Amino acid sequence: MAVTEKDAGPPNGARPLPRISDATLRDSAHMAGVEFGPADAGRIAGLLVRSGVELVEVGMISGAASKDAPLIDATHHAVGPERSLSLVVVRDRRQSARALDEALRLGVRSVMFSIPTSEQHAALKLGSSSTKYLIAVARAAIEQAKERGFHVTFSGEDGARTPRERLVPYVTAGFAAGADRFRLAETVACLSPWQMERVIGDLTAIDGAEIEIHSHNMLGMAVANSLAAYRAGARWISATVGGIGERGGNAPLAELLTSLRVIHGDTRFDLSHLTELSALALKGSGLGTAFQPGPTTSHAFAYELPGQLTHPEAYETLPAETVGNSRELRVRSRLTPPLVTWALADSGTDIDVPGFTEWLVRRQTERGAPLLDRDAIRKAAVEFPGT
Repeated sequence: MAVTEKDAGPPNGARPLPRISDATLRDSAHMAGVEFGPADAGRIAGLLVRSGVELVEVGMISGAASKDAPLIDATHHAVGPERSLSLVVVRDRRQSARALDEALRLGVRSVMFSIPTSEQHAALKLGSSSTKYLIAVARAAIEQAKERGFHVTFSGEDGARTPRERLVPYVTAGFAAGADRFRLAETVACLSPWQMERVIGDLTAIDGAEIEIHSHNMLGMAVANSLAAYRAGARWISATVGGIGERGGNAPLAELLTSLRVIHGDTRFDLSHLTELSALALKGSGLGTAFQPGPTTSHAFAYELPGQLTHPEAYETLPAETVGNSRELRVRSRLTPPLVTWALADSGTDIDVPGFTEWLVRRQTERGAPLLDRDAIRKAAVEFPGT
């Protein structure tokens, strides 16, 4: 049975669709072994904004002379500081003041405070697991930032593992101190979508709360959890290009935006840049295609069955061209005359297709069945003795 918007949508169908922020130039840039240069940052930020992403998260600031200053400068130059946000590490009042002064120097207008909320993370990073102390640290940082004129998002680092009786008072206090938005970080992936709905529901019930979800993908549920958070009232979803990010990665942008298109009929975004974005980010990260799932991979719209190539609408929720990808053939040994006919269409090659197919199958067997695409089949047709 087809899923309708009424079936799949949030409880309040009139509620606006989620706004998207992208953390590729922050979370991904701090993945082990991954480094983006200023040129990469400018190009990635530009493509993100052209795709319709509202906010580009770039860099991490913990004090004076931030090492991420070149990335922040490049992003500001590409899309403007009003379309970007930088993470500020918070450990105590004096340290956060230095970091905020550095953010001012760099021309940052929106900051996101990284504040650990679970008892385990707070004990490690703040030196105390006390809820009272956690709230005091957050309140002081938020007030310092508002005094300097920043738009403020405050986080719950490891928020998904923070008990309700600890998390809700913390978030309530943060908004009371003047924060503009709260980001729940599923730092350690541990929630199912239905659990995520309950957690976010507790937060959206707070008066004046604007909630964002930042989910990690270690369990493979970052997109599902992000959509569940939206269903429960979250207004923002944080993603990264290709899902690149610390440990198991983050909610992958292409999968998130195509899910919004298919499930919620969301046409706000220009998806045609997604394949280029993925290739650029994965090349800059040095990961190649090892970290790339979803609709922007080279194999996402590749087929070895002729019916799938001639009737792709029966197999695709969105055409390849929608995300800037292309439809292709990939085959090793399962060659058939209809498949070869598709590969040779419009090539101007006059050939005995059944005879050529039999010859190509034999050659593939002799050569250990290398992977063939359309260009390889066309080249083989030129080499066919019967031509």
